[in-house]
Amino acid sequence: MKQSLTLIPTMREVPSDIEVKSYKMLLRAGFLKPSTYGVYSYLPLAKRLLTKIEKIVREEIEAVGAIEISLSSLQSHDIWEQSERIHHFKDELLTLTDRHKRKLLLATSHEEIVTMLVRDEIKSYKKLPLILYQIQMKYRDEKKSRKGLIRSREFYLNDTYSFHANEISLSDTYDRIVQAFTNILNRLRLNYLVVEADSGVKGEIQAQEFIIPSEYGDTVIVKSNQSNYMANVEVANIMPNNKEKTTLLKLLEKVATPEVTTIRDLCQYFNISPESCMKTLVYLIDDEFVVVLVRGDHQVNEYKLKKVLNATSMRLANEDEINDLLGCSPSSIGPIKLPINIKVFADYAIQSLTNSVTGANEEGYHYINVNPERDFAINTYADLRYIQEGEISPDGEGITQFIYGHEIGHVIKLGTFFSEKFNANFVDEHDVSNPILMGSYQLGISRLLAILAEKCQDDNGFVWPTYLSPYDIHLIPINRDDEVQWNLSNELYNILSSYHFDVLFDDRHESPGVKFTDADLIGLPVRVMIGKKATEGIVEVKIRSTGETFEWAKEELVDRLNEFFRTNSYN
Repeated sequence: MKQSLTLIPTMREVPSDIEVKSYKMLLRAGFLKPSTYGVYSYLPLAKRLLTKIEKIVREEIEAVGAIEISLSSLQSHDIWEQSERIHHFKDELLTLTDRHKRKLLLATSHEEIVTMLVRDEIKSYKKLPLILYQIQMKYRDEKKSRKGLIRSREFYLNDTYSFHANEISLSDTYDRIVQAFTNILNRLRLNYLVVEADSGVKGEIQAQEFIIPSEYGDTVIVKSNQSNYMANVEVANIMPNNKEKTTLLKLLEKVATPEVTTIRDLCQYFNISPESCMKTLVYLIDDEFVVVLVRGDHQVNEYKLKKVLNATSMRLANEDEINDLLGCSPSSIGPIKLPINIKVFADYAIQSLTNSVTGANEEGYHYINVNPERDFAINTYADLRYIQEGEISPDGEGITQFIYGHEIGHVIKLGTFFSEKFNANFVDEHDVSNPILMGSYQLGISRLLAILAEKCQDDNGFVWPTYLSPYDIHLIPINRDDEVQWNLSNELYNILSSYHFDVLFDDRHESPGVKFTDADLIGLPVRVMIGKKATEGIVEVKIRSTGETFEWAKEELVDRLNEFFRTNSYN
């Protein structure tokens, strides 16, 4: 490809507010251009990279028997209501209304529509199992869309769906697709973790995530320092503390606390630590108000809360709702003397609190010497908080450490969750109708591009490995106006292309400095430069990854390049 005929708008400087390493270099090297907030245009170099990633994904997914399809990204809002996932995604769905006032959305995944497709076409166990997959653009109104392709609102995703007559078949396919994802990441030479994860749907459903460790990651993984335990912080369990209380219980007392509105204010006012405070929150869960209690130094884990209550929809009550319910602001609420119909759910850590401090449901007042059960009733104790670094590992071996990373894949045994909601049934060998069992498996393609961009770079630009690079060779005539250099460059371009090397030929009228700077940014594995020794039939070759340079005669160039790519090829 002649560089004058393609589009590679390299940049010397990027906006100062861009901090994400991968996004910054993709902009500088002319791979991406922002289109609107959190949405990007993939320019020719990025598109070539995506094609190589997709090829690897297709090979491994199709090796387990998956068949490629393409489902509509524009979907009816109604089917997401029917599956109840509309509540899980909350404000992340991009929605619209057509001219007939029908509510539509841009899909973030395709469980609903693929279930309906299979429901209409598969009626017998003889047609199962079936594995369908696609690679296409998905949409999500990300809050963190300043992170480039790591958190974009429009993103490429491989989503695979499997359909089964029994649990054995589902488990077998689940394991084989986990292995396929493992093969993909191994071929891309990425380090990864496979951890327990939240399924995103109601019920006890097995789910795992593939995580790429990164100091820039926003997914937190809990790991034991003495065992193989690893899980997303959202699902890491915390066992109840069954130690007996030995502290003498003091008399409950209401105390004026003017201008105290936060846990920090409370601790300063009473000269206590957050561990001695009780944090009270009000949630609206499936149209019912409930109170949730955690210790002052803990945070409510809404994923766990939703599981415990088997909830479909959940959100924090707003200030007006709390005032109508309890007659106070959120900073003053507490669990004592609540309305009789309000259920109280407490984290296990509340059990061990004695003589704690909490709100009094009255502006400017708090209770001290508060003790659960004696001073107020609790409907249910459960694990409702996020685990903290340094706590005992959920498996009881060692203590927890936090690892940060990017979620790159998610695999879920859905069971009959979707098939029951959409009446997707099959008739088994005994002529009995049963709901189809399902699995869902997702791998982020554009996110893989971002992670590889984060990994494959130095201070000057990208350093692409041979198996991934958008082109193999960057061919650069030093002086475009020198006839000998120009003629040799064209001759080598034709020869190298005939040997099936992918060559980017910098035929632009630019200075050598601009060409070399752009070549460093683009980061192809090999740079072939035609300079003053062109009259002798000698070219200079630079290896991008090591910085090594060689002078090779044109007659030996093809053989030496073949040897380089043979010894540096991973696939």
